[in-house]
Amino acid sequence: MKVTPLKIVGAWLIEYPIFPDNRGMFREWFKANALDSHGLPEFQVRQANTSISSKGVIRGIHYSTEENGQAKLVTCTSGSILDVVVDLRSNSSSFGSHVSIELNSHEGQCVFISSGLGHGFQALEENTAVTYLLDKEYSPDNEYGLNPMDPKIGVTWPVSDLIISQKDLNARNFDDLQHGKN
Repeated sequence: MKVTPLKIVGAWLIEYPIFPDNRGMFREWFKANALDSHGLPEFQVRQANTSISSKGVIRGIHYSTEENGQAKLVTCTSGSILDVVVDLRSNSSSFGSHVSIELNSHEGQCVFISSGLGHGFQALEENTAVTYLLDKEYSPDNEYGLNPMDPKIGVTWPVSDLIISQKDLNARNFDDLQHGKN
C-alpha cells in the first residue's frame, strides 16, 4: 500500500496492489490497520454508498461542516471518474483550492477525504460506479452543496456533455462561503 498526501491537507491518494489473472482482477481497497499505520485520521465505517452514473454526470460538490462532517474513502469500482476535492475550511492555508485526480476501476486507487473538505466527481465513462465509505451517517442538517460550475473554484470538467442535478446547479457559490453562508 502506498499513501501520498495531496496538495490539500487532509486528503490522500491511497494505492493498493491489484491482482489480475485470467478470471479478471482482485483488489483490497480498505484496511483500517493500514490507514492507521500511515498516520491517517482514525476512520470507523458508519455508512457505505454506491452511485452508478452515465458518462458526463457530475455529482457534487458536497460537503459538511468540519465539526459535524463526514470523512470519506472513495474508489471507482467500474469505469472511471475525475475525482475533485475542494478545501472549504476557512482556517486552512489552502482554502478555496482544489485537487483533481482520475480514478478508474483498473487500478487500486482510492482517495481519503477528511471532514470539512468538499467532494465531487464526473463520470468519464458510461455505467461508472463509485463506492465510498463514510465515518458518519448522512445527516441532512449538516450537509451542503457547492455549485460545481462556479468559476471561483475553477474545476475543469473533462466531459463537455454535462449532466448535473438541479440541486447541485442551484447550490451556493464559493463567494457565499466566504461570507459565512453554508
